[in-house]
Amino acid sequence: MTIRIVLVGTTHPGNIGATARAMKNMGLRELVLVNPKYFPHDDATARASGAEDLLESATVVSTLEAAIADCCYVAGASARSRTIGWPSMLPRDCALRLVRESGQGPVAVIFGPEKSGLSNDDLDRCHTLLTIPTDPGFSSLNLAMAVQVMSYELRLAQMNPAADDAVRETPLATGDELENFYTHLEEVLTVSGFLDPDNPRHLMRRLRRLFARALPDQNEINILRGILAAVDPRKDERRAQK
Repeated sequence: MTIRIVLVGTTHPGNIGATARAMKNMGLRELVLVNPKYFPHDDATARASGAEDLLESATVVSTLEAAIADCCYVAGASARSRTIGWPSMLPRDCALRLVRESGQGPVAVIFGPEKSGLSNDDLDRCHTLLTIPTDPGFSSLNLAMAVQVMSYELRLAQMNPAADDAVRETPLATGDELENFYTHLEEVLTVSGFLDPDNPRHLMRRLRRLFARALPDQNEINILRGILAAVDPRKDERRAQK
């Protein structure tokens, strides 16, 4: 069972250390940092306060795609409203889902930069948006505090697993498999003329939301890519080249 905490673009090293401490309190071990501004750093070590081992074992990567490439389920934490609605869950329900899906492969919760939070492009790579229900009059939540809330819920979910935690017949598609599918889908939609690359609007983002709700497994993604290959207007040209 792998439950990964991913911090994207963290600007204050102390928050990385406090996150490590929050994770260790609740038995979480896997921390991935995407382009941290300062790391390693003395402030991170000081705030870890006994969780220095998590800092030492933390993985640093340059892109979110690399951080979640092998994940079968990803939740993105955000308090900001969005133009296009994402599937959204509260921490307790989200934790139960993450624990359930972790039986099939790695899962992740991602947190964005302190000031701006996750971008829409980041959320495109998530299955659900995680929202902590704070007071609307003062909704700003410190990064490490948000991680602590979610880590606590994950601890509870691991101690009291849901009744519907049956193993899936086929694992969910990983982040890499989904990204390859979306690339293939966009190519075929463009070549067919359905998608105008000069005026794409939010078509691909809406399609990503559709498939995120559907939770396609690896077999289903293979079927969908087979359909795309079959209807691709370029297929006869490619056959001729062979």
